Amino acid sequence: EDPSLERHFKGHRDAITSVDFSLNKKQLASGSMDSCVMIWSMKPQMRAYRFMGHKDAVMCVQFSPSGHLVASGSRDKTVRLWVPSVKGESTVFKAHTATVRSVHFSSDGQSLVTASDDKTVKVWTVHRQKFLFSLSQHINWVRCARFSPDGRLIVSASDDKTVKLWDKTSRECIHSFCEHGGFVNHVDFHPSGTCIAVAGTDNTVKVWDVRMNRLLQHYQGNAVVNSLSFHPSGNYLVTASNDSTLKILDLLEGRLLYTLHGHQGPATCVAFSRAGDLFASGGSDEQVMVWKTNFDASDYGDVMKTQKSGTSGDGTHHTLQSEMDCGVHLKKTKTQDSGRNHEQQEEETSLANTLEHIMEQLDVLTQTVSILEQRLTLTEDKLKECLENQQKIIQNRTS
Repeated sequence: EDPSLERHFKGHRDAITSVDFSLNKKQLASGSMDSCVMIWSMKPQMRAYRFMGHKDAVMCVQFSPSGHLVASGSRDKTVRLWVPSVKGESTVFKAHTATVRSVHFSSDGQSLVTASDDKTVKVWTVHRQKFLFSLSQHINWVRCARFSPDGRLIVSASDDKTVKLWDKTSRECIHSFCEHGGFVNHVDFHPSGTCIAVAGTDNTVKVWDVRMNRLLQHYQGNAVVNSLSFHPSGNYLVTASNDSTLKILDLLEGRLLYTLHGHQGPATCVAFSRAGDLFASGGSDEQVMVWKTNFDASDYGDVMKTQKSGTSGDGTHHTLQSEMDCGVHLKKTKTQDSGRNHEQQEEETSLANTLEHIMEQLDVLTQTVSILEQRLTLTEDKLKECLENQQKIIQNRTS
């Protein structure tokens, strides 16, 4: 089944700039050039809340992970935290010296990262609304900033045509991705935290590995890409473009799955729900649309199971990330796998089981283990390296 239009929200009086679902999917927040934040109820016949407070266009909105707060950033240079209820109370903080383009909560809900036309990225504590620090190496407007899923990294995208990766603790820029032909409109982390997707005015979407800092996938479109969002399974990416279309990309196959026409004029923003069964889009046509994803649950259910158990049906070892890892080389990797002899396959399978066992025992090792898992399918050398690392981990545990 193809994705289908589920709901249609009208109420904003100017272009939509941003959309986001609450955790429980009961509410959808939208920001608009009309200076309002709207909270729409996903239940039929429930009225929407219109929050007035910003003195100028609202550029971005996001629900906190718990859903108890909505953050918004505006051209009036402030950030507001709203309680998404009838009263719509908000606290305001003077965040930047220019338009605030992006707000994003860390996954624990404790921190907020904001990006602005004043060329800085700033990090705040949510509860005290206290400013913590600034990241200021960009030399033009910063359009977007996001925390990694584990909260250790921050990625930022700018009109200086770079995407910068920052270490939150040391506050240093770890890497700059500079190979972008235009301004960078939007960036987001893959749910695994191992790669980022970047949307640009050069009509492209690029997926970069943030561990090896290499390009994994490159999609060439026909129009400026304004926004993108990863499906929670990590297997799909939805984009919103100036040619009024939404596109769904299959990251495992490395190809375009669907092109959706709904908006009249540029599609400005798009976001999957936290469960991935819905996605919302906004456009310069002042409309907010909610779509049913309709991916066959098995499309990503199987891959998620595969990732959990560590082996696929044919005994070869795959993980979601390793397929992501190979990106463009996916097909090649698969044929190499099938050409391997049983001994190696068994070796891989038993290693996968060992890894799974350790994962259960030690949550702390999850990151390391998933990295080991991801590299398994790459090359024989990497396999040896993994085995050695594995021995070390086991020795450390027994010593």
